[in-house]
Amino acid sequence: MAQKGATLYLFPVPLSEGTINMVLPQYNIDLIKSVKYFIVENIRSARRFLKQCDKAINIDELTFFTLNEHTDYAELPSMLVPLEQGHNMGIISEAGCPAIADPGADIVAIAQQRGYQVTPLIGPSSILLSLMASGFNGQSFAFNGYLPIEQSARSAKFKELERRIMREHQTQIFIETPYRNNRLIAEMCKSLPGNIKLCIASDITGEKQSINTLPLSKWSKAQYNYDKIPTIFLLYK
Repeated sequence: MAQKGATLYLFPVPLSEGTINMVLPQYNIDLIKSVKYFIVENIRSARRFLKQCDKAINIDELTFFTLNEHTDYAELPSMLVPLEQGHNMGIISEAGCPAIADPGADIVAIAQQRGYQVTPLIGPSSILLSLMASGFNGQSFAFNGYLPIEQSARSAKFKELERRIMREHQTQIFIETPYRNNRLIAEMCKSLPGNIKLCIASDITGEKQSINTLPLSKWSKAQYNYDKIPTIFLLYK
């Protein structure tokens, strides 16, 4: 199917500070310098990322549209006006890959519906990197995002994850607000069988990266402190 000329590029962002040359190819950096219109989750962090790519980038020449959880869906089509005018655009998330556990998915859907070229670029994904290092099933896995906060709904979700693991042999992946990481680990140790394995992947690609897989029975006795550190959790049998 023929697609329109302008392209919407999906630019991944490093997961940790100071790792841009380790996790992004030079192609991304060269390409991002040619784009003047960006859809971003946070303008301040997007500006900082662009300056890390190349200090010579003139931020004042760029146009930014903000897309986050507070953005009205009705505003999204207007963000693609530069594409309609023939200008390439880029999506930049807070960290990792745009449109993966990220509001950028909504604007990508609109671009696809309108027949624009959408081009994903190589970069770090905490979901895939943690799965690669976990030792868990990489053939069948599910990303669950954030688990419910309300206690009864959270307990029900733990049981659902356990059923998927045992019946479908499926790796279960999820995240938590960083300051509640330690509490989540303690809750899993109390709510799930001790023989289920938990992989905790923290500060992925960063200087303090830590990826450890242990049965919950051992996590319940371990000493750890993952609070306030970006962390992703994986469960498997």
